[in-house]
Amino acid sequence: MLEELKQRVYEANMQLPKHGLVTFTWGNVSEIDRETGYFAIKPSGVDYDKLKPEDMVIMDLDGNKIEGKYNPSSDTATHIELYKAFPNIGGIVHTHSPWATSWAQSGRGIPCYGTTHADYMYGEIPCVRNLTKEEIDEAYEKNTGVLIVDFFKDKDYVAMPAVLCKNHGPFTWGKDGMEAVHNAVVLEEVAKMAARTEMINPKVQEAPQELKDKHYYRKHGANAYYGQNN
Repeated sequence: MLEELKQRVYEANMQLPKHGLVTFTWGNVSEIDRETGYFAIKPSGVDYDKLKPEDMVIMDLDGNKIEGKYNPSSDTATHIELYKAFPNIGGIVHTHSPWATSWAQSGRGIPCYGTTHADYMYGEIPCVRNLTKEEIDEAYEKNTGVLIVDFFKDKDYVAMPAVLCKNHGPFTWGKDGMEAVHNAVVLEEVAKMAARTEMINPKVQEAPQELKDKHYYRKHGANAYYGQNN
């Protein structure tokens, strides 16, 4: 079972350079097995072209390494906080993809200007505040997760499977590692289009609410009809 989990997480991680979301080793994917409470995550600082499935590190939700010859991603503590607080997710991605990170560095959420955004993410993609000096010094990666969780405590983390951390970069999640990667790719494309939209028309307004509702709910609502029944 753990070997299958490692294989899935390896394959998900390899999608990040394929889609241009990572430079060097600036990113990671994890996926959790909810039955055991174990998750697999990319090892820290290992080049993507040298990664193998057996290099994935198995962790538990207490931060203990269960299996693996490498140290896990430096963002592991963030992943742990999200898995503990968001029971309906099974995979998490963190990257420094350039367009989404540009919004994060600007300290701005990404407004919903069109249907591409609305198809996947309901509303503005949020940008959370900076951590305080005390939060950084105490437990930087853990408190990044705590901050995200606190922001979403009264929000729908399934309808908004992405967040920007100010001056840092994006996190996305999904039902498994591959869906989290899919959402990371969508986030990057939406971030790019929103930036270009504002360049073309600095006075642009968000898409009408009725259009955003139509596109989100036709894919995700109770009466969704996008795609094939099977």
